Amino acid sequence: MKSIAVVGAGTIIYQDEGVGVYAAKYLEENYDFDGDVTIVDGGVLGFQLMKYYQEYDRVIILDTITMDDAVGSLYNIPSDELLGLGSYKQTAHEVEIVEMLEICSLLEKMADVNIIGIVPKDIESVNIDLTDEIKKQFPSMIETALNELQKDVQINKKENYVSLEDVISAYANPRNRIELSEAV
Repeated sequence: MKSIAVVGAGTIIYQDEGVGVYAAKYLEENYDFDGDVTIVDGGVLGFQLMKYYQEYDRVIILDTITMDDAVGSLYNIPSDELLGLGSYKQTAHEVEIVEMLEICSLLEKMADVNIIGIVPKDIESVNIDLTDEIKKQFPSMIETALNELQKDVQINKKENYVSLEDVISAYANPRNRIELSEAV
């Protein structure tokens, strides 16, 4: 059985930049996995995430991706292809993700890594939320992540549904934060 880490990367305070973090939390709250799956709020941990590249068999990174394409366009890119995309490295954490991949590719053990990225509309405004365009594409991002996970594990939908709005609200209001699954 493969060990899998799903890493939500990004900065929730910069509008769409937080989509990866929200997607990871959404998966954690709404699905159970029959297998060795770890959901990680990677935020902007940067090089601290390198251990996942070495300790797991597969790593799925959920993030924004800076590409010359329409807002909301989705990409599912294996790491070997990502290393050739210089244009991907635009934000600080995008640079760190690619640099970690480059370093790990030289080491003895490295996970199979996929980046599931969405082209953001706004990663500069200070606002804990997502733009309407990214919210509209969010289900497609989740579906892409689930399709990747289904290659190695069985997925079961939880009874209690936690919405994207509930996930965003929990991050926007940390003082009032309770376990989302308890709030449903």
